[in-house]
Amino acid sequence: MKLSIAIIFSLVLSFAISALLGFVLIPWLRKLKFGQTILDIGPAWHKSKQGTPVMGGIMFIVSSIVTFFGVILTDKLLGGNLLVADSPVPDSMKIKIFAGIIMAIGFGLIGFADDYIKVVKKRNLGLTITQKSVAQIALMLAYLGALFMSGNTFMTIPFVGNVDLKWFFWIFGMAVIYLTVNAVNFTDGVDGLCASVTTTAAVGFIVYAVLKGAFGVSVLAACLAGSCAGYLIWNWHPSKVMMGDTGSMFLGGLVVALAYALDAPLIILFLGIIYVIEMLSDVLQIGYFKATHGKRIFKMAPIHHHFEMCGWKEVKIVIIFSIINIIGCVIGVALFYYGIR
Repeated sequence: MKLSIAIIFSLVLSFAISALLGFVLIPWLRKLKFGQTILDIGPAWHKSKQGTPVMGGIMFIVSSIVTFFGVILTDKLLGGNLLVADSPVPDSMKIKIFAGIIMAIGFGLIGFADDYIKVVKKRNLGLTITQKSVAQIALMLAYLGALFMSGNTFMTIPFVGNVDLKWFFWIFGMAVIYLTVNAVNFTDGVDGLCASVTTTAAVGFIVYAVLKGAFGVSVLAACLAGSCAGYLIWNWHPSKVMMGDTGSMFLGGLVVALAYALDAPLIILFLGIIYVIEMLSDVLQIGYFKATHGKRIFKMAPIHHHFEMCGWKEVKIVIIFSIINIIGCVIGVALFYYGIR
């Protein structure tokens, strides 16, 4: 199968599956009364979202995974080998892709457990910090262990080349995964924001993967982009469903998986620039609040809430933030492509 056809097919099929799942999943979630509970500390106008079905992330999780394996299997039956095409070490590429998918699903399951506890107990407190941390650490160590055993301990740095991290691989990897997953989770705060930003990031991964010749990664990124876009039909303001931690944690895991599959974890700083801004705004707010004994930098953090309280509509926030992320993607792809030639 030609790469262009595989990418287009992945985009269209994942979009269709994700969008169509909404007709089944949303009524089912409503029937189970799996509705969102809104904290009192949030913007007052978010109270209107009370009861909106949560765990909508199942839509793009199922869609992206089913489409990816469907496309790869179809390609295999047609005599192709897109999964590891042009890869100097095919087995290594398989490990990076499949271990990454398993990690993303694992984070999705942690998020699902958290969401389930929230909706069953009707409160915004799910897994305890200890429970969530232990599960995340175990998952991160398993993923990094798979990469380590396959010799994938190096990363690409623009204008430097491939650098073997050696023992620092573990510390760096834990930090990248933990920060990315939580940053994506912070971004899920207004209708359509996280899915829109992730769609743009996934397109950036498609472009860089194609330029680098990592065709299997480009197909996986296309599945992510299409499924998030399909989910947006239901999540665009006013949202009919929310992705919950089930969805945001899966997205964070898959973004990390794509970056590591391309040996470029630092590219997340550009392709996910909005994730970075969202997390930094929260860290700065907390740090400044404690240092000044009650003063704030932003009206509310993460930063999308600040703009809400400044009078921006949710749709405006999503559009502006997505444009910023697109700019980050262009810079990131250019930097990593021309910086290592």
